[in-house]
Amino acid sequence: MAMNTEKNSYTVIFAIVMVVVVGSILAYLASGLRPRIDENERFEKQQNILYAMGVNENTPDSGVNFVPTDIVEEKFNEYIIEQYVLVNGEKVPNDEAFLIDMKKELNKIKNGNDARLPVFVGEKNGEKSYILPMHGKGLWDAIWGFISVDDNMVVQGVYFDHKAETPGLGANIKMRFFMDDFKGESLLEGNSYAGIDVAKGNNDPLNNNKDDNEVDALAGATITGNGVSAMIKETLNVYKPYLETIRKN
Repeated sequence: MAMNTEKNSYTVIFAIVMVVVVGSILAYLASGLRPRIDENERFEKQQNILYAMGVNENTPDSGVNFVPTDIVEEKFNEYIIEQYVLVNGEKVPNDEAFLIDMKKELNKIKNGNDARLPVFVGEKNGEKSYILPMHGKGLWDAIWGFISVDDNMVVQGVYFDHKAETPGLGANIKMRFFMDDFKGESLLEGNSYAGIDVAKGNNDPLNNNKDDNEVDALAGATITGNGVSAMIKETLNVYKPYLETIRKN
């Protein structure tokens, strides 16, 4: 007996079957691809941390060039000599601290709960740097990154990224010309932790003055720039007790 395909019931049954079949296929693919997705996430975090400490494949005239994924794990293990999380001020070794969701940890702090704050200790050319993860809010959605400092609280490098900032405007926080300006800036103003402001009225567009706690703002991206400034200051706020233990001057 042939099925009457003109009935509404046929349409409903067909739709349900298709949803189940397509859903099952997508679930199977997601499960099968999960190991590769996790691996790519790990490599990306390692690339970002290394970039912040100045380990990359940039040339004088290039854009952002990360350590390639086929060697990033090797380079990460070479340059990152220690990684741990801070829990109530105590250092707890953690070989996968780079996978910790900083947004969740900052929310724990805001809610009065204990958090795990990752720290990565790098060494390059005999000099140590301390790389801290950051998370904040841009114009449209989340922004995040890493900042690397020495024991004098001088920035050795940064890496920024975003979820949905405006192309050509706020999205330029991940461009090299913007990130390079932070290198050499101090997080201190005298003996106080001041952070670094992305300043629209900055009178140092070439960023020659490294003692003003400012970098030049991105044109047309005031709110995103303010978000970067706030993100750095929040990072300093939660990591200050730790930074005081490594600070030389």
